[in-house]
Amino acid sequence: MNTYLDSEVIVIGGGLAGLVCAIHLSNCGVAVLVIEKNAYPQHKVCGEYVSNEVLPYLKYLGVDPFQLGAKKIGRLKLSSQKNKTIETPLPLGGFGISRYTFDHALEQKAKNNGVMIIRDAVVDIEFSDGAFCVSTNEKIDYCAKIVIGAFGKRSALDVKLKRDFIKKEAPFLAVKTHVKGDFPDDLVALHNFRGGYCGASKVENDHINLCYITDFKSFKKFKNIRDFQENVLFQNRHLKAIFENSEPVFPKPLCISQISFSSKDPVERHILMCGDTAGMIHPLCGNGMSMAIRGAQMASQLIIDYFNGRLKLRAELEKLYSIAWKNEFAKRLRTGGWWHPFFG
Repeated sequence: MNTYLDSEVIVIGGGLAGLVCAIHLSNCGVAVLVIEKNAYPQHKVCGEYVSNEVLPYLKYLGVDPFQLGAKKIGRLKLSSQKNKTIETPLPLGGFGISRYTFDHALEQKAKNNGVMIIRDAVVDIEFSDGAFCVSTNEKIDYCAKIVIGAFGKRSALDVKLKRDFIKKEAPFLAVKTHVKGDFPDDLVALHNFRGGYCGASKVENDHINLCYITDFKSFKKFKNIRDFQENVLFQNRHLKAIFENSEPVFPKPLCISQISFSSKDPVERHILMCGDTAGMIHPLCGNGMSMAIRGAQMASQLIIDYFNGRLKLRAELEKLYSIAWKNEFAKRLRTGGWWHPFFG
């Protein structure tokens, strides 16, 4: 077993939240190691809409989504299962960009900052005497003062850490694809169908991102994704029109299962959790990408305060992060949980 002692912070997971933490911390001179099990770039199941609230922070990080081709979005359209619609302006607005493009740009920015990114899978995390030891599948131990957990919605690490939410039901699945067709650049649409709802919006390259969530109980009655779409989604004529009048970009749709919106603790065994690892928001209630970016910002700022001595104790760092996370997101999560039964 080899041991490396070359980082102050280890980020487990190189998705949106993990890379934002890495960039922010490295901007401030912190030595950061990111451990990501997958190769870049890759598409991920995601709504790919981001609120404009994070634009000033992205500018501080040195990342401009519009230089990457992001689409400016200023309108929201909702349709019911019975095909009734309502449309409204989005006062704050947002932008559409694929995770493929966004994550890749953040990875390059992090590397340019000197962040070490390795491809490996973490199998265990131990905390002792004020430091972490992170063990990987390649039988290497990495040590650091701080560990950030940004390993996604549901992971073997959640089981290893015995997190409470992992024991609860995870009854949802999500499907995403990109298509080419006629769709307004400035619109994000949310179309309801029996058992779920589908978001539609433009991303770079004039692709339309279609991402829907449903409960597994509804989905398993059908042979496959196509059968489900034709018999369930297409009952909403707006969705039927988008799917039937467009050409697929992906060879086949992406699908993830065992999605849970159960509450999670933002700090577990001294690990600061970020992004979906800290909590998932219902897609209809906002956007997880913005939440991941904002959560990473809060974690990074507090870690810098800890390293600079403004926070004296680790317990203070953990408490302030938990409070900040809950103050920022608890109301959004409750709102999403309240609205969710009315959709689909």
